[in-house]
Amino acid sequence: MRKTYGRELSRIARRRQRDVLCDVMLSAQQCETWLTLDELAKLTHYPPASISAQLRHLRKAEFGGYEAEKQPRATSKILRGEDFGTVWEYQLRHAIRRKVARARGRSGGRKVSLQTVAR
Repeated sequence: MRKTYGRELSRIARRRQRDVLCDVMLSAQQCETWLTLDELAKLTHYPPASISAQLRHLRKAEFGGYEAEKQPRATSKILRGEDFGTVWEYQLRHAIRRKVARARGRSGGRKVSLQTVAR
């Protein structure tokens, strides 16, 4: 028989990139801080392209349905080499999804839609 105990422990202790990014973004939101992809890359040690993809995943309902806001960062007059062009900064917020029932339409059925409200 092979020993698999060590492998199972390493799988359990390891966190997903999406979970790490979510924790970092939510704690930054509590401090009302906006973070760029480069800042997130330095904090999490993940590449910026991968972080951008995980932010898109966090918007999906199956991964929490968070609201990821983005805005251009105001830069000073002196531009450093990495700041050419628009630098975007991000903030993640909890989103509340609730069902909204509307009046009956022509078909006689009730229309139900999902409305997302940021907290």
